[in-house]
Amino acid sequence: MLASCDGKKAGEKEQLKAQNDSLLMQLNQRNNELDEMMGTFNEIQEGFRQINAAENRVDLQKGKIAENSASAKEQIAADIQFISKTMEANKAQIAKLKSQLKNSKTNSEQLKKAIEGLTAELETKTKQIEELQAELASKNIRIQELDQAVAGLSANVQTLTEETTAKSKTLSEQDKTINTAWFVFGTKSELKAQKILKSGQVLKSADFNKDYFTEIDIRTTKEIKLYSKKAEMLTNHPAGSFTLEKDDKGQLTLKINNPKEFWSVSKYLVIQVK
Repeated sequence: MLASCDGKKAGEKEQLKAQNDSLLMQLNQRNNELDEMMGTFNEIQEGFRQINAAENRVDLQKGKIAENSASAKEQIAADIQFISKTMEANKAQIAKLKSQLKNSKTNSEQLKKAIEGLTAELETKTKQIEELQAELASKNIRIQELDQAVAGLSANVQTLTEETTAKSKTLSEQDKTINTAWFVFGTKSELKAQKILKSGQVLKSADFNKDYFTEIDIRTTKEIKLYSKKAEMLTNHPAGSFTLEKDDKGQLTLKINNPKEFWSVSKYLVIQVK
């Protein structure tokens, strides 16, 4: 009996050790992912620091163009070229950071917000370069490197805008799908003819006529007139989330008092009228 107890304890110890090893491995993996993402984040921050320093040098040289045009233009050209390349590198690093976060098991809202901030800073820098070009152009000063930088950075902004538009469209489509429902009301024979009602059961036939239903947005449709004095709900919707009210002619109207609760069980509504 003692040998049996010792064997049981040994087995439990082995099981606990295996669990600890697994948790430690997961923790190490998470820490490595965070270290890698923070490394990328720091590289981007350093890139912006260098861009800011180059912008300050450009500001200094702008005032010297009149007295030493050739030298000032040359310095501005070199700094603009550096800014352009560094911004391109930062754009690539931001994309890398987004990918790292997407593929990581770490779901950090703070890191997501930080990435959004970096993207916004990239767009701001692009606008500042465009403003610099406009300022120099107003003084009849053209710097080829500046023109090239603006062209390239404008393309970056266009890409970012297209990405944002695409994401907004996807979210809008998802939002529409989430808030879409379908309803139908009809007599027993009508519902049977469309295979919506079969053998006393509703929506059990795989080939029921979906085109017979009316599509609605559950955020805006709160009332459905049934044009009948008698009605029976065939689909399941929580009691208390709706009422059936009669008008002055005795005809019923379905009033949805709590849309979220009403559509929580089914996005299909079937009502049999008489």
